[in-house]
Amino acid sequence: MKNENETSGEAEGQAMPKTEVVSKPRRKQFSVGERQRILREADACQGSGEIGALLRREGIYSSYLTTWRKQKERGELDGLSPQKRGPKTDPQAIELAKLRRENERLQKKLQQAELIIDIQKKVSQILGSRWPNFPRRRKPDGIC
Repeated sequence: MKNENETSGEAEGQAMPKTEVVSKPRRKQFSVGERQRILREADACQGSGEIGALLRREGIYSSYLTTWRKQKERGELDGLSPQKRGPKTDPQAIELAKLRRENERLQKKLQQAELIIDIQKKVSQILGSRWPNFPRRRKPDGIC
């Protein structure tokens, strides 16, 4: 029969499994270099089961390889780098906003020019003079 000391000594000699739970699991993010390395290794696989072993070793799903290969085929080098989150900017929307601002600016300038012309007409009427008559252009043969 064993003592209490002997049984507790055996339990201390063994490593206790880690039971701590991470509060929020995080998905592994692969850098561009890691993704390209994994794609090269996957392309080099010849035998049956080699790609499955690669996937298990790297801890990734086969859908990752599929997505990365499609991005590589399309030449989307940015597709292999981390994507910027949030709404994507549309170049046409940017151009439209620029044109609208310019249109508003020109509308204000036109209103200001029309106001100046109206004031000049009123001043001219008050003073009793008319708009100056500009001389007509002469025709090349000298006849007006």
